[in-house]
Amino acid sequence: MNSEISCEQLKQLLAKGAQLIDVRSTMEFDQGALNGAINLPINTIQHNTGVIDQSRPVLLYCRSGHRSGAVKQFLISLGFQDVYNIGGYTNYAFCQ
Repeated sequence: MNSEISCEQLKQLLAKGAQLIDVRSTMEFDQGALNGAINLPINTIQHNTGVIDQSRPVLLYCRSGHRSGAVKQFLISLGFQDVYNIGGYTNYAFCQ
């Protein structure tokens, strides 16, 4: 489920306006998150898809890549096309 991208690719996508979405719980998010990320916990995503801009790339992450992988598949089923599961939070914490 985890399709990691490099730090350089992450930075390029963010520079192009990608949305960084943390699908971990609010408690996990409050303990540390990537700069610029918004928190849309996996258990609330179906009610919050309206806050995600379909015209911009979507970068999803969680702790391990499993929850973000599930959210990626859900968003694709809704018609989102430019969606990435970047995997676990700790993989990219040093990128910023």
